[in-house]
Amino acid sequence: MSAPERPRRSVTSKALAVLGTFDQAHSRQTLTEIATATGLPLSTTHRLIAELVAWEGLTRGADGRYEIGRRIWLLGSLTAVSRELRAIALPFMQDLSATTGENVHIAVLDGDRALYIDRISGRRAVPVVSKPGARLPLHATGVGKVLLAHGGRDLQDRVLTRLTRHTRLTIVEPKRLQRQLQQIVERGYATTHEEMTAGSSSLAVPVYDRTDRVVAALGLVTASTRRELNRLVPAVQLAGRGIGRMLGSTR
Repeated sequence: MSAPERPRRSVTSKALAVLGTFDQAHSRQTLTEIATATGLPLSTTHRLIAELVAWEGLTRGADGRYEIGRRIWLLGSLTAVSRELRAIALPFMQDLSATTGENVHIAVLDGDRALYIDRISGRRAVPVVSKPGARLPLHATGVGKVLLAHGGRDLQDRVLTRLTRHTRLTIVEPKRLQRQLQQIVERGYATTHEEMTAGSSSLAVPVYDRTDRVVAALGLVTASTRRELNRLVPAVQLAGRGIGRMLGSTR
């Protein structure tokens, strides 16, 4: 008896498979790498990528590697959560950046990552990787730690089993990170010190909605040598509470 035929993959499923190969660890890939990851023939992958590039879903760098294009980010920014949060948060972020001179950003939970939906660059800003549309690890960023601390046991169990090191100071010991997450909930803010990027420290607070659920995290990034983060906690908390009140929170 012959084996049943495998169902043929539609063009849509193939294109989605190509896009699905991109994540934080594979943000820039070659044609061959994408074909290998999807299991598609090289010629098919090349055709699909060409169509996605023409649509601006992917972009091709000078070195021949591909990365997610502006069209994907624009589509993501149309979600109700992103639109409302960005509109409400913008004036508070601008005030916080103007007061501190630092980079300020806001992020939401996206699967097991922190999705940055907006950023204001400060006048004394240090180079950061938190541009709008970036998806960064929860365990190595200030906003990520806030989202992880308030994300529930299932999320924490998933993340704590695969902690990856990004700098020599990244916390990759599950028990140590678990203790830190408990402290974040208790004190109301999270900090990092060169855990995602050498030379940068971050501070983040939760943003609550009308149901007192954490829907986002507001963060600030500064040079590790510039000042103590604790001095900035009141200002960041004030901005976070302001955004929350606009969302209906009574906290």
